[in-house]
Amino acid sequence: MGDGPPHVLDTLARRGFIHQMSDETALRKRLAAERVTFYTGFDPTGPSLTVGHLVPIMMMAHLQRAGHRPIVLCGGGTALVGDPSGKTSSRPILTRAEIDANLASQKQQLMRFLSFENDAALVVNNADWLCELNYIAFLRDIGRLFSVNQMLTADIYRTRLEQNLPLSFLEFNYQLLQAYDFLHLYREHGCVLQCAGSDQWANCLAGMDLIRKLEGAEAQVLCAPLLTTSSGAKMGKTEAGAVWLAADRTSPYEFYQYWRNADDRDVARWLKLFTFMTLEDIEAYTSVGGAALNNAKRRLAYEVTALVHGADEAKSAGEASGMVFGAGAAQSIASATAQGRVAAIGAASGVSLTTGTVWGVPSTTIARAELEAGLPLIALLHRTGLCASNGEAKRLIAQGGAYVNDAQVTDLAATVGLADVIDDAVLLRAGKKHYHRLRVI
Repeated sequence: MGDGPPHVLDTLARRGFIHQMSDETALRKRLAAERVTFYTGFDPTGPSLTVGHLVPIMMMAHLQRAGHRPIVLCGGGTALVGDPSGKTSSRPILTRAEIDANLASQKQQLMRFLSFENDAALVVNNADWLCELNYIAFLRDIGRLFSVNQMLTADIYRTRLEQNLPLSFLEFNYQLLQAYDFLHLYREHGCVLQCAGSDQWANCLAGMDLIRKLEGAEAQVLCAPLLTTSSGAKMGKTEAGAVWLAADRTSPYEFYQYWRNADDRDVARWLKLFTFMTLEDIEAYTSVGGAALNNAKRRLAYEVTALVHGADEAKSAGEASGMVFGAGAAQSIASATAQGRVAAIGAASGVSLTTGTVWGVPSTTIARAELEAGLPLIALLHRTGLCASNGEAKRLIAQGGAYVNDAQVTDLAATVGLADVIDDAVLLRAGKKHYHRLRVI
């Protein structure tokens, strides 16, 4: 192998990115011999990407660092149809204006991982070509090459049919449109590789076959695994919902805490997937067990937060986390009085150095007048996002997981009033680790 860098496929494999590929021998040879243009698609169905998107994003970053050129395909056109992959119900259809706004927001997040200078990477929107298609011409030139019998064997459609769930003709067209994307990018940009999650395998192969049939050329497919945590939970999901890359939807502090609270069994795997640390450094951090593994968790949280939000935000979030959960300079939060907890967490609630949003412990401003008559704790737990609904708040209280200023509350009729205000704040907690500070003005 010589003294050169490892083949990028070996790097991806050692880090856990590879689930399956169309032709390893051909792809390995191609990646070693030329600068390969490849693409990954993202449907702009929301203004922010989530932690669940980080696997394909990091795969793209590794390939670019190895000298290859990524195309970020924002699926403005396919979002008008809806992707049935892995879904048992239809997605809502967005307007073109909503899609354009989401696309612009997502592009800013992707720029933290990929270099776009001097055409090192491209961003394209498939609405630019899909929305211009002539339906009759598309059926004649593209549709005739697809077998409905074969399409129905794909998991994305078969699951719906087996469970007698609706599958609209609109969604049934999705595979044709994604295949056409690959063909278009091949023709316009010389794109010969599609990278995606394993749930897109059938769609990717359809595009590869379409290029072979119409252009007589060979393209390849590389799919990453769909991740779950070691406990079986979906990657990037918490009790409060999805973990977003946008600071205004998941604060850098909350983002940091998601990684800081990783299951011991996930730490090594996540360091390989979601950071650029060397495998040797990762091994050194994770070869220990017990309490010593906390250093690896802190490093994981810092590295991923720095990638998504910047080094300053990661440092601030880490300091806030240490203030809340670690042994502080004056006293540990764990042994502080109620007043000490409110004060310490107040110190840990700061303003983002770059976005102006709260980077520390999540906090909400509330008018003193609102507390004069007392507000139901159930409503406050929902309002602050500690619980996703009033029903969830009721269950939390009934199970003994709700706290006001570190005092456990089990009364479903409990209210929070001016008597609970300490240093112009009230500290709410759900479970052991989820804090929210009400700033009273």
